[in-house]
Amino acid sequence: MAVDTDVSRFLQHIESERRLSPRTVVSYRKDLRDLGVFLDDHYGGGEWGWGTVERIDFRGFMGWCGKKGLTRRTVARKLSAVRTFYRFLHLEDRVPMDPVRTLRSPRLEKRLPGYATAADIQGVFSGAETRAAENTFRGTRNLVILELLYGSGLRLSELHGLDLSDLDLQRQQTKVLGKGNKERLVPVTGSARRAIGRYLPRRLELQAASVAPDHEALLLNPAGKRLSRRSIQTVVRRFLDDAAPGVGLSAHSLRHSFATHLLDAGADLMAVKELLGHVSLSTTQVYTHTSKERLRQVYRRSHPRS
Repeated sequence: MAVDTDVSRFLQHIESERRLSPRTVVSYRKDLRDLGVFLDDHYGGGEWGWGTVERIDFRGFMGWCGKKGLTRRTVARKLSAVRTFYRFLHLEDRVPMDPVRTLRSPRLEKRLPGYATAADIQGVFSGAETRAAENTFRGTRNLVILELLYGSGLRLSELHGLDLSDLDLQRQQTKVLGKGNKERLVPVTGSARRAIGRYLPRRLELQAASVAPDHEALLLNPAGKRLSRRSIQTVVRRFLDDAAPGVGLSAHSLRHSFATHLLDAGADLMAVKELLGHVSLSTTQVYTHTSKERLRQVYRRSHPRS
């Protein structure tokens, strides 16, 4: 019973005090539930508490996760959740020491993010602008989605949560709510501003014909409600699949493309970090690897002695 109470208090803490996203809270809950299932089996159904679990038990948990076919990245994420939980328990004097603090995470393979080439991007926007020129609600809205994801480097969740009041088209910028509920201002391109200007009249027409429409959300579905994350992803995937079939690009690939193309053009790494809303510069540096890998591929294909 005390174990369940500690988990509940922790989840309430990260939700109400640290203000983590609901999806993150759900992920933490699942990771701790998996740990509990392992410990029940590990202790043979006997009694245990968070203060009785030792470092070697957590190594056993990592092995248990691996046997279930989980990737190293997933195991590392679960271990990170357990670390955060035990840090909370230690600060709350619920455990005498933190046995997870010195436990090493599994070594992760470096994975370069997928991105669209400049030619792919041209194909994406060529198709989207053709449909937007028909001046339909869907066509104009879908172009806005693409312009903001690629032109401003927004995360899918940031675009989904964008309200009309967040936009400042006169200054060509918008306010977004990023990870950890941190606000930042990002630029809006001239082409995005024009796309929004063409979309807003269609949005007003839809609202006038809808029952109880959402007046705050920038992106609406045909029922006048805020467009879902899944619907945004579906829209983007269709355009990307048309322009780059078989590559498997997603909405997040446009954010990767935003960063990669800026760095390829000589943008400062610190500036790209701020535009993306990264806390750590090391997170942004993965895009320099992407650019270097692209140069290596060009070299191997082009140089006669490569």
